[in-house]
Amino acid sequence: MCQPFPLCPDVTADSFLWVSLSLSLSLSLSLCLTSSSSGSTQGNMGNAQKKPHSRGDGGPHTDTSNSHHGPWRGKGGTSDKYKVPEESKEKVANGSSNRGSTASAQGDKGTTGGEKAKETVNLDAPCGALPPHLSRLKNEGNLLFKNGQFADALEKYSQAIQGYTDSGMDSPEDLCILYSNRAACYLKDGSSQDCIQDCTRALELQPFSLKPLLRRAMAYESLERYRKAYVDYKTVLQIDISVQAAHDSVNRITRLLIEQDGSEWREKLPDIPLVPLSAQQHRREDPPSQQVLQARAEKASRDAGRRAEVRFTALKQEGNDFVKNGQYQEALGKYAECLKLKPKECAIYTNRALCYLKLQRFGEAKQDCDAALELEPVNKKAFFRRALANKGLQDYLACSSDLQEVLQLDPNVQEAEKELEEVTVLLRQSLSSATQDKPRKTVAITEVRLCSVSWPSALCSHLKTRPLFLMRSEIKDV
Repeated sequence: MCQPFPLCPDVTADSFLWVSLSLSLSLSLSLCLTSSSSGSTQGNMGNAQKKPHSRGDGGPHTDTSNSHHGPWRGKGGTSDKYKVPEESKEKVANGSSNRGSTASAQGDKGTTGGEKAKETVNLDAPCGALPPHLSRLKNEGNLLFKNGQFADALEKYSQAIQGYTDSGMDSPEDLCILYSNRAACYLKDGSSQDCIQDCTRALELQPFSLKPLLRRAMAYESLERYRKAYVDYKTVLQIDISVQAAHDSVNRITRLLIEQDGSEWREKLPDIPLVPLSAQQHRREDPPSQQVLQARAEKASRDAGRRAEVRFTALKQEGNDFVKNGQYQEALGKYAECLKLKPKECAIYTNRALCYLKLQRFGEAKQDCDAALELEPVNKKAFFRRALANKGLQDYLACSSDLQEVLQLDPNVQEAEKELEEVTVLLRQSLSSATQDKPRKTVAITEVRLCSVSWPSALCSHLKTRPLFLMRSEIKDV
C-alpha cells in the first residue's frame, strides 16, 4: 500500500490533486487484492469438504496426509505402534457378534486422527485354524478396516486368501470370514459387483452366514437390483429377526417394488430360501452347563412327581367313590391306574382286594393281599381280607390262621372274632364230614394153621374169636 505524501504549506493545487488520485488508486487496488484472496480461500474450503466416497479415507494414503497411518505404508514397522481404544479392539471387521448390529455389515468406522491410542493391538493373535502368517494378515486387515483404510485392508485380506489357497489347508469357516471381510471393503469402496462375488463365495462355504448375506443385500440394493436384495434381506431376518437394518431395508424396498411392478410384485420375486432351525440364531441357545442340566432334570422330576401325585389322588378318590356306590368293576379300573403311577402303594392293593371280594374273585383278592403284606407285613386289612378270600376259597385253616393274626395285632377287632367263630365251626364241620364220608376198608382174616406145632384145641378156639392185633401179641407171648 502506497504511503501518502505529507502535505506541506508550499504544495500547489495541482500537486494536491495528483496526490489524491494516487491515494484513490492505491486503495482500490488493495480492495481488489483482498477480495480475490478471500474468494480463493472460500473455494479451497469448499473443495476440502468434498470427500470422494470411493476411497473412504479421502484419497491415497501418504505419510503426510495421515501420520498415524504411516507405519502401514512403510516397511519394518512394529506392532507396538498400532493402538486403538479398548472398545474398538473387540470389534473387528468380521469379529463382532452383537445381534442386530447394522454397523458390522458395513464394517466398523475408523478412528479419527485426533483420537489418542489407549490399547495395543496384538497382530499375532490366533484366528481360528489359520497359520500364524495368515492370522497376522487378517489382523492387519481388520485394524486397517477399523481405521478407515479400506483399500489397504482389502489388499491384506486378498493376501490372506491367496495364502490360504496356496497352503492347501481345509478350513471353510476361516475362508468364509476372509471373503466376507474383503466384501465389506469392496462395499465401502463402492465396488458392489466385487462385493457380491465375494459374499457369494462366502455363502458357498458357509450357507446362511449372516454377514455375507447382509452385505450382498446392500450391494444388490446399491445396484438397484431390488428383487435380489429383498430376498437376501428376508433371509437375514429368518436367521436373526432382530437385525433392524434388514427390517428397514425390507420396508423401503417393498415400496420401491410396488411402484416398479405394481400389485403383483411378489410373483416376480425369486424364491426365498427356507432357513433351517439350526441356522436361526434367535432360536439357537448356548449349550447348558452340567449344573443347569442337573437342575433342569431335578425340576422336571419334581414337576412330574407333583403331577403324578395329583393324578394319583384324583384316581384314588374316584375309585373310592365307585366302591361307596357299589360300582366295584369301575373301581377296579381306577385302582389299576393308581398302581401304574404308584406300584408300591399298599392301600390300593387292599382296596382292590375288597372289590375282588365283592365280585367273588377270591383268587385275585388273595393275590392283592399277598402283595400288600409284602409291602407292609403287619397290615390288618390285608390279613383280614385275605382271610375272607381264603374263606371264599374254602381254605378254612388258612382263614383261621389269618384271623388269628388280625386278633394278635388288634384284639378289639370284633369282625375278626365273629369270623373266627364262624370259621371254627366250618372247620369242624368240614373235618367231621370228611370223616363220615371216608369209606371203611374191610380186612379179611384167614385162619392160620401151624402144622409144626401141636396147639391145644381150647387155645385154637380161643384164638379164632380174638381180634387180630390181640392174637398177634398173644402168639408172641406164647
